[in-house]
Amino acid sequence: MNFVDINGITLHYKMINADSGKPVIVFSNSLGTDFRIWDDCVADLSADFAILLYDKRGHGLSSLGTPPYVIDDHVSDLAGLVDHLGITRATICGLSVGGLIAQGLYHKRPDLVNGLILCDTGAKIGDAQMWNDRMAIVKEGGLNALVEGNMQRWFSPAFHQNRATELAGYSNMFTRTPEAGYLGTGAAIRDADFRDQAPKISVPTICVVGDQDGATPPALVKSTADLIPGAGFEVIANAGHIPCAEQPAAVIKIIRGLMAQI
Repeated sequence: MNFVDINGITLHYKMINADSGKPVIVFSNSLGTDFRIWDDCVADLSADFAILLYDKRGHGLSSLGTPPYVIDDHVSDLAGLVDHLGITRATICGLSVGGLIAQGLYHKRPDLVNGLILCDTGAKIGDAQMWNDRMAIVKEGGLNALVEGNMQRWFSPAFHQNRATELAGYSNMFTRTPEAGYLGTGAAIRDADFRDQAPKISVPTICVVGDQDGATPPALVKSTADLIPGAGFEVIANAGHIPCAEQPAAVIKIIRGLMAQI
C-alpha cells in the first residue's frame, strides 16, 4: 500500500504503470466508497494506460482531516497528489462527488487535465435542503440509517435481485465509511456549484450516467453536458449510480473512446 502526506492529510493511493510513458487516467470515487469501485475497469484499462487511484480524505484508508470540508479541500488534495507523483497531464474520471472534484481540478489547475470523464455527476448535485436532511439522518442514526436508500439509488433492481452478495459488499463499504468523512464530504457537495464555470471547460469531455441512477438522474447529467462546449453524453443501460461496478464493460468502452480522442 502507498501513503503520502498531502495538505496535512495522509492519502492512500495506488499507481499502476508508473513511469511507463503511457497516458494517465486518474480515478476519483463517489461519496461513501473507496477506490476499489474501479477494480473491474482498471483490470482492463491497465493494459494500455497508467492509472492513479486514491481514497479522498475521510474515506477508505485516507485520514479524516478536519471536517466539514469544502470541495476545494478535495480538489487541493488531488492536485497535490498528482504533483507529488510528477504527473503533468492526465484524464480525470470522477464519479458523483469525484466528478465535482474532477471539474474543480480543471478549474483550479487546467495544466494538469487533458480530458474529463464525468460519471453520474453534475455541475451541481442536489440542493441544500436535501443534503441537510440526509446529513441529519446520519447524525441521528449513523450510516446504517441511509444504507437501504443508498443501495436503491446506487444499483438497479436487477442488481439487487441477481447480485445479492456483491450488494452486501457494497453496503459494507458504505456503512464502514467514517461517519465524519461522509458528513464532511456531504457538506462539500452541498455547497459546490460549478454551473457558471462549466462553459469554460475546453478539454475533451464526456458525461456518463446509468439509466436507472437514483442519485444523479440522466436529466441532471445531461444538463451538465449541455453546459460544457462539445461535451458528449452517454446513458448506460441497466445501471444505477455506480455503473463502473454494475456495467464495467460499458464504462470501459466509453473511457477508451475518449482516450482515443485525446
